[in-house]
Amino acid sequence: MLVFNVTFKCAPGMRDAFLDGILREQIIPRARAEAGNLQYDYFIPVGNDDELFLVEKYRDDEAVGAHVRQAHTAKLVELKEAYVSDMILEKYEKPDDCTPTDC
Repeated sequence: MLVFNVTFKCAPGMRDAFLDGILREQIIPRARAEAGNLQYDYFIPVGNDDELFLVEKYRDDEAVGAHVRQAHTAKLVELKEAYVSDMILEKYEKPDDCTPTDC
């Protein structure tokens, strides 16, 4: 499993407009419906009005590759260019055979 934690640092006062665009374009349900997508959830960090946090989980590299080729992912990139000033992407890989006590 591949896990991505994405912190979107929006231009001042633009987080809600960014999130509204994500909702309007139905990016969340479209990403969740992709084969190999295990999680796609946005969170609003407490105490930071200009950030939006995304957790994405995919079965494998093939699922991630399919995700980046989707039209809704291209739309997210357009929204990001309009509203986001910086982005932090963290990638983690969880082996399929690990258990909660050894990973």
